[in-house]
Amino acid sequence: MEFTMPARAPLSTAISDRLAARIAAGDLMAGDRLPSETDLAEQFDCSRATVREALKRLAARNLIRTARGASGGAFVNDLTYAAALDAHVATSTLLLSMNAIDFETAAEARFALERACADLAVANQAPDDFAALGRAIDRLAEPIDDEAFCAADVAFHRALVDTARNPVLSYQLAGAVEAMQPLMNMLTYAERDRATILAHYRRIANALRAQDAGEIRQTLQDLERLMIALFQTARDRRRSR
Repeated sequence: MEFTMPARAPLSTAISDRLAARIAAGDLMAGDRLPSETDLAEQFDCSRATVREALKRLAARNLIRTARGASGGAFVNDLTYAAALDAHVATSTLLLSMNAIDFETAAEARFALERACADLAVANQAPDDFAALGRAIDRLAEPIDDEAFCAADVAFHRALVDTARNPVLSYQLAGAVEAMQPLMNMLTYAERDRATILAHYRRIANALRAQDAGEIRQTLQDLERLMIALFQTARDRRRSR
């Protein structure tokens, strides 16, 4: 996973980030009206077109909504957890796609975060968790195409993370699992053996049922090594062509 660094962010992105930071800090609360385009353009010393682009970025992140008419304008949304989660995944995907992050570093971070859930998953597990993991495993065992396999793969890891019953961890790991896992699969699918992946996931499910957090962490570490090895094989194969 070798990417070039993105160019310097446009002014509209900097403005949207500044406004988003004010929303996050509570300076702008749900329902508050943002200053007018004219006032924002004067504040940031830019054109109204740049301000409009910044507002579009905030709306795409579900941070604001716009209304027309005399009483219209841009208003801060009452951001829900689900909307914040979607925005986090979208941002993580964009960052991973644009920044120069090598595969090994990204895999190390992604699996380290998931291993952090092991103890909480064991402590907070419920019968429904095994059903969710079982559905993902059953789907992965079917003769499905790569896209469906990837979706089931992500579902398995999300189910494991959600078993920890910690919304902060679930939020943080959504970016790692839903953004990173598909990218890892895309880069390694040609070298991947589905039966091997499935065997690791069954080990995790069995370890969870046995309340063995150490085995969960060990299996996730084995998966990390496997994914890095698969990527390196795929990379070497591309270079030899």
